[in-house]
Amino acid sequence: MKRVWFGAAAVAALSLSAFGAQAHEQHPCIDDACVMQSLLPAIAEGAGDVTSLESPKYGTWGFDISGMDTTVKPGDDFYKFANGAWDARTVIPSDRARYGNFDKLAELSEARTKAIIEGAAADKTATGEKAKIGAAYRAFMDEATIEKLDAKPIQPWLDGVKKVKTKDEFTALMGKAATTPYSTIMGVNIGADAKNPKAYAVYASTGGTSLPDRDYYIDAKFADKKAAYLAYVEKMLTLGGWEKPAESAKAVVEFETQLAQASWSRIERRDRDKTYNPATLAELQALTPGYDWNRYLVGTELPKVDRIIVTTNTSFPKYARIYADTPIETLKAWQAFKIIDGAAPMLSKRFADANFEFRSKTLAGQPEQRPRWKRGVGVVNAMLGEAVGKEYVAAYFPPESKAKMVALVGDIRTTLGNRIAASDWMGPETKAKAQEKLAKFTVKIGYPDKWRDYSKLEVKDNDAYGNAMRASAVEYRRDVARLNQPVDKTEWGMTPQTVNAYYNSVNNEIVFPAAILQAPFFHPDADPAINYGGIGGVIGHEIGHGFDDQGRKSDGDGVLRDWWTAEDAAKFKAQTDKLGAQYSAFEPFPGVHVQGGLTMGENIGDMSGLTFALEAYHVSLHGKPSPVLDGFTGDQRVYLGWAQVWRQKSRDDALKQQIASDPHSPAYYRVNGTIRNQPGWYAAFDVKPGDKLYVAPEDRVKIW
Repeated sequence: MKRVWFGAAAVAALSLSAFGAQAHEQHPCIDDACVMQSLLPAIAEGAGDVTSLESPKYGTWGFDISGMDTTVKPGDDFYKFANGAWDARTVIPSDRARYGNFDKLAELSEARTKAIIEGAAADKTATGEKAKIGAAYRAFMDEATIEKLDAKPIQPWLDGVKKVKTKDEFTALMGKAATTPYSTIMGVNIGADAKNPKAYAVYASTGGTSLPDRDYYIDAKFADKKAAYLAYVEKMLTLGGWEKPAESAKAVVEFETQLAQASWSRIERRDRDKTYNPATLAELQALTPGYDWNRYLVGTELPKVDRIIVTTNTSFPKYARIYADTPIETLKAWQAFKIIDGAAPMLSKRFADANFEFRSKTLAGQPEQRPRWKRGVGVVNAMLGEAVGKEYVAAYFPPESKAKMVALVGDIRTTLGNRIAASDWMGPETKAKAQEKLAKFTVKIGYPDKWRDYSKLEVKDNDAYGNAMRASAVEYRRDVARLNQPVDKTEWGMTPQTVNAYYNSVNNEIVFPAAILQAPFFHPDADPAINYGGIGGVIGHEIGHGFDDQGRKSDGDGVLRDWWTAEDAAKFKAQTDKLGAQYSAFEPFPGVHVQGGLTMGENIGDMSGLTFALEAYHVSLHGKPSPVLDGFTGDQRVYLGWAQVWRQKSRDDALKQQIASDPHSPAYYRVNGTIRNQPGWYAAFDVKPGDKLYVAPEDRVKIW
């Protein structure tokens, strides 16, 4: 069940299920904002929007030496050694909750797509997809019409909620969540079957909460945010003209708190074995007495469903009990709030500003709302991302970049193959299966071979909110139509203009959109060591996801199954337990620790990626010595290239939110937490016992 989401905190092409962000299949990506990150706004050091559409360059050989703080000993704090001066002089822009090199490239992508989108909007003779791009942007930028409409776009939906008299009627209403603004606490979506990845399956998940994580409801350290949320719910209900807003808000927050208490933690939801529970419809119904799935499924527009994969299965009976015990008036108030909150960024200023004040300012510490054009670019990319991407590729992605990436990927794959063969902890049976999986990796670079068809999407000049809703409905109905068809392996989960990359376990594929293939990750004129530390580390990171604690559970064909010997699995787990303990010891704020279990997959990806990158760089030298540039050896430059990628500053509230809800470790630890397990780093920078980052050889983690 897909929903094109336009939240003020991240107006981007972000597909979430309409009943919550509990995806049944993980697509780990390199950046902490993850899916469709490229459209978030960013401002370069000093302030001001991007004016040049040219790709950036760093220093004379690909690294910005001026950003270093060489007064810091590398073995004490490598992040600050590589990035300390940059960190000291960089101010997070007022319309940002964070700023870093990912965001700097994202800003470039945003500026480029702005030119494409505004060109389409100005073309009165445009037809087809170009006309739809232009209409979508004009509709969002037409503030006069949006102000005049005010709450009218959502009034019919609120009226629909008011008419509900019984729980059965409310259940039927929630069944329409994928094609309307309604939400649901338990619902379905469609995706590749993890144990039969050639076919699509129906998945059922729980959701219904509105704060970033369940901890925001139940952990005392977020009590101030929960209190602010209560005030926000009341304000939005007031703006929407809902009766008894204060009383209703209190009931809504209590209802969501109960759902949060019944929910799985994010660490539990990472486990692909535990979240794969096939059931018949009768079995699902027995799991949730009082929640009429037959009545719910009518609204989903699905054909007859014989098999459903239940994800967070032990939460389902708890949710059903909460639903049964909650008064219908509370449920109606909750549904009204979800409609208003979800629509707010597309409505008049009073709604959009209230949404920003809570979701971006209170939760993430962002002082100012982004300019409307940036939000408009995000909206269009959300609705018509590949249509815009097609134009982006034609203008900004040279064929030679793809060819060089193919070669780099080949180098990294060869490196991992050699490491698997030489592994001293893995037995021959598991090694053979691992090599088979590596050989079957699919690599996607730049852009899809087959572009998305938007012919069924109706876009109107004067209907910003309606455009968003129709885009969501089209995406969902597209999934429904192919439910009994073979899985489309050519499909991409990110647009070409996205500054990110990902691994998809059911396809056993690694994907690198065009927009990330620029400095500081990659530049054709940069020192090869910097490119290996940058894009080489990213490639290795995504390949490493195929062999992280969850990715390793799928075989070369993407099938979720156990292909490991028990002995090798135990050895793997022993190393990942050590890695989890290392990261859980990191404490960015007093009493706030990185969650080693939640960030496990990304930490393995980082550690693997940097290991592979260094070794691949050595292979690329063909036995010749690497040059010394500005006093830095080749190995040192690989590590500096990795550190430069992770230059990032975050506001405290944004960082706390990331730690609570994001599977990626904060950027600081993606440098310091990764390099302290790398033998090559110790040799490159002469790190000794007594240095703050030093880890004794026997305590270092080694997996791949």
